[in-house]
Amino acid sequence: EPTFDMRAWIENPPLEGAAAMWALIAMLITFAVKIPAVPLHTWLPAAHVQAPTVGSVILAGVMLKFGTYGLVRFALQMTPDAFREAGVVVLVLGVVSALYGAFAALAQSDLKRLVAYTSVNHMGYVIVGVAVAAITLDPSVRTVALDGAVLQMFSHGLVTGALFLLVGMIQDRAHTREMGELGGLLKTVPMLGWTFVLAAFASLGLPGLAHFPAEFQIFLATLSASPAAVVVILGIAIIAGTFLKALRETFLGEPRQRWQSMPDLSAREWLAVGPLLVLTVGTGVAPSWVLGIIHRTTSALAL
Repeated sequence: EPTFDMRAWIENPPLEGAAAMWALIAMLITFAVKIPAVPLHTWLPAAHVQAPTVGSVILAGVMLKFGTYGLVRFALQMTPDAFREAGVVVLVLGVVSALYGAFAALAQSDLKRLVAYTSVNHMGYVIVGVAVAAITLDPSVRTVALDGAVLQMFSHGLVTGALFLLVGMIQDRAHTREMGELGGLLKTVPMLGWTFVLAAFASLGLPGLAHFPAEFQIFLATLSASPAAVVVILGIAIIAGTFLKALRETFLGEPRQRWQSMPDLSAREWLAVGPLLVLTVGTGVAPSWVLGIIHRTTSALAL
């Protein structure tokens, strides 16, 4: 009997063989645009640059996850055999996305474009985690990979959402996002500066902050399933260089005369960015509170 019940499709995949592979290819193209994955990523930096701050926060924090949700919920579960056959291709796509996003971020002078390209990098790690889950035959490795991928989706929303809020706050004050026009802001707006430092360190995967447990699990599973793909870990070093360069140009040194009277964070701004930073630290220090929720689902998917 024809049905749209996803549970029925998962229990008894309606397609197999060539039909399943064509369906998977169609889904991969669709989800790659939404995630976005290289080479279908070009819309994202342009969208972020044109969007208001709240638009960028929602886009990064929520909407990009629809693509990776689709990989896990539809592609991985409804065409499992086809995904296993194509898993290496998807894995390479994830590695390329992560490394390209990191290198592209390093080349930016606009803070918002920089953060946008770090999204390509971080979502590349999610693709790697899902691909490893598809390739491996070991249920425990599959669970670790999916735990890491889903936790990375969650932590990316926190960290990148906070970064876009902070970049928006800088733009509201300075009317520019060009790092070369800023400088020395840590002395004029110390609270804004230190919150940006915290969010930047979280984005580069510093232990004790939200991305670390997610990326650690993804890399651990990748090492077990496809050791060559661990080259993706280079993305962390490149992102570290990206944010250290951004912090040096934007916040360190002597402040320009025109930024001397710049106001620091207001109570309203703290109310917006504070909860994201608290969750960022909480998830990094004690990820079990959210991993427990994630693991109940991913362990079922790993059967």
